[in-house]
Amino acid sequence: MGRWITREPLQLEPLLHETEDPASGALVIFLGTVRNHNDGRPVRGMTYDAHVSMAEKVLAQIEQEALERFDVQHCRIQHRIGPMTLGEPSVQIVVRAAHRDAAYAASRYAIDELKRRAPIWKEEHYTDGDSRYLDGVPLGGDEQA
Repeated sequence: MGRWITREPLQLEPLLHETEDPASGALVIFLGTVRNHNDGRPVRGMTYDAHVSMAEKVLAQIEQEALERFDVQHCRIQHRIGPMTLGEPSVQIVVRAAHRDAAYAASRYAIDELKRRAPIWKEEHYTDGDSRYLDGVPLGGDEQA
C-alpha cells in the first residue's frame, strides 16, 4: 500500500505532523466513519475495496487540485480499505491554510471529489446477515488524467 491507501487503521497524528506549518492559521480535519444505518437499514460494518494504484493517483490529483484552487498550504487524504466496524474511520482529510474559509472549502472539495472520482467501493454488511455493494465509481470513469 502507498501513501494514500492503507489496510491499517488510520492514524491522524502522522498527517498532522507532516502538514505542520506556522503560516497556516486554519486546520480542518475531516473523518468519515462507518455509521450504523443507511437507507433505513441497520448496518453492522463495512468493507472497502479499491483499485489501489488508480485510487492513489486520483487522491494525489485531488490533493494537488485543492492546493491550486483554494489557496491552501497543505491537503492530505488517506483512505482505508478492508473490513471495518461501526465508528471506525474509513477516510481522513487534513487541510491547512492561512484562513478558515479556504481550509473548509478545500476539505469539502476533497471529500466530494474522492466520492465522485476515486475507484473505491464499499460493501455494507447488515444486521440481518445480508450485504450489498453501494454504487461507486466505474473503472476508467471520468477521473482527470
